[in-house]
Amino acid sequence: MKISLILFLIPITMLSQREDKLQKSKVDYNSFLEISEEVLKYRETRLIPLNKFLDFAKDSKTVLLDTRSEAAYKRKHLEGAVHLNFSDFTEAKLAKIIPDKKTRILIYCNNNIDGDILNFPTKSLPLALNIPTFINLYGYGYKNIYELSSLVPILDKRLKFHGTEVK
Repeated sequence: MKISLILFLIPITMLSQREDKLQKSKVDYNSFLEISEEVLKYRETRLIPLNKFLDFAKDSKTVLLDTRSEAAYKRKHLEGAVHLNFSDFTEAKLAKIIPDKKTRILIYCNNNIDGDILNFPTKSLPLALNIPTFINLYGYGYKNIYELSSLVPILDKRLKFHGTEVK
C-alpha cells in the first residue's frame, strides 16, 4: 500500500515542479531601462572633477563609497572610503552604512584610477562599475550622488590610499 501511494505521489510532485508552474522571476528589465533613462540626464549634472571630489570628501557628513569587490577594497582604496560590494546592495545594507538618503555620496571605480592594473584594472567602458552603482543608488532613493569624472594617474599626489598594498 505504501509503495503504491509513493509511486502515485511521485508524478504529482514532478508536475508541480514543471516550468510552467513556476512564478515569474523578480526581475523587471523594463523598469531598469526606465530608471536608467531617468538617471541619464540627472547623472550628467553629478559628474565632478577630482578637485571638487576631494573637496566634497573633506565634509564629515559625506560618504565616500567603494563598491568594488571586498578583495580589491582591502588591497587598495581611497582614504576614507567605506565599502559595500555592489552585488550586496539591498535596502537594508545600504541603510546600515548610509542611513539618511539625503547624505552626499561620492563614488569612484577602477576606471577612475590609471596606472595600477593590479589594484585598479580598467573595465570595459560601458560596463564600468560607476554606472550600475549610480543607477542602483538612485533607484534605492539616494539622489545626492556625485561621481568622479576624472581619470587620475595613480601617482597623483592628491590621492591618498589605504589597504594592504599601500606602503
